[in-house]
Amino acid sequence: MDTQEIIRSQVTANPVVLYMKGSPKFPQCGFSGLAIQILQACGVQDLVAIDVLADPAIREGIKQYANWPTIPQLYIKGEFVGGADIMRDLYQQGELQKMLQDAAA
Repeated sequence: MDTQEIIRSQVTANPVVLYMKGSPKFPQCGFSGLAIQILQACGVQDLVAIDVLADPAIREGIKQYANWPTIPQLYIKGEFVGGADIMRDLYQQGELQKMLQDAAA
């Protein structure tokens, strides 16, 4: 499988996927840490977190996949949601919680 196929498989096989720098317990950048805090505040239990620092091909490939230049990137039910700033805005509006509840259903 090429990198784009691997990414497509990851985001479609799991309800909530976060491409981040580091891990949920040890984020390696402030934006990844913020993304994890937001998801924890939403009560996400079934999160697949993928450390882009562990795989340079995924790190570059995810930017192409969503046509989005930065990491972290959140996917819910295979759909690209956005990065940390968009996640924060959606959370503050109550929209992210609804999206995550729908994904868990």
